[in-house]
Amino acid sequence: MSDFDIRRIGGRIGAEITGVDVRELSDSIFGEIHAALLEHKVLGFRRQDLTDDDQVAFASRFGALTGAHPTVPAVDGRPEILPVDSESGRANHWHTDVTFVRTPPKISTLRGLVIPPYGGNTLIANTAAAYRDLPDELRELADRLWAVHTNDYDYVKPGKSGVDPAKAAEHRKAFVSRTWKTAHPVVRVHPESDERNLFIGGFAQNIVGLSSQREGRAILDILQSYVTRPENILRWVWAPGDLIVFDNRITQHYAPDDYGDLPRLLHRVTVAGDVPAGVDGQRSYLVEGDDASHYTPAATAA
Repeated sequence: MSDFDIRRIGGRIGAEITGVDVRELSDSIFGEIHAALLEHKVLGFRRQDLTDDDQVAFASRFGALTGAHPTVPAVDGRPEILPVDSESGRANHWHTDVTFVRTPPKISTLRGLVIPPYGGNTLIANTAAAYRDLPDELRELADRLWAVHTNDYDYVKPGKSGVDPAKAAEHRKAFVSRTWKTAHPVVRVHPESDERNLFIGGFAQNIVGLSSQREGRAILDILQSYVTRPENILRWVWAPGDLIVFDNRITQHYAPDDYGDLPRLLHRVTVAGDVPAGVDGQRSYLVEGDDASHYTPAATAA
């Protein structure tokens, strides 16, 4: 552990952790990693070459795990692991994981298994920096807004090549087999750092109180444009065996579909989160659907 280091890799987001094997972390080193995650929002670990068991064990150090997904099937025999497989769809849209339920994951871990020789990067945005970038008038407006998030909108769009149409159709059918709509504050207060951030992304489809979805979409698009400013984004260039960890409460991510018909496979494990709170302390509430207790243990504590 003498070579352990936290190396900042972005001006506003991201750090690479070097000199560690995540399978052999002391409590003190893990504490430093946890603190670094709160500060940098996303951490990268090069060529860890983990097994599924290793990834699950590491993710579990951050808290109780969710299931793989509320509707999409897990890896066979591994209920906590979601296969992120380019053959069934490509998430080339900005989003925060599973915000359509009342208790979205707090942390996501992604591990690279099959990586194309070019493209296939993961982009991750700092939504707290985006909030700080807002003009005062727009920030005051955002503080008061709530948005409805739903999975009745599939952000995993088939690309022009590399996606198996049958697998894509099967994925889409599973994705919307149960529907949730949840109202979350547009500005979320992070439960550990107290930072305010824009808690929106692809599943946010309308603004509470507006009868016109077109008007709500226009407001969300304006706010989203601050999230995706280049200075707020980290681009992780994958190598096989890499592991990244990001704070799902204060980031968005995007996987550009820029690698043709080449295969790409990651495994995702997520950590259960709490009910988001806005600047006034009010917490998210269900509009449609159940508490997703089959997916996340946080639901029973909410």
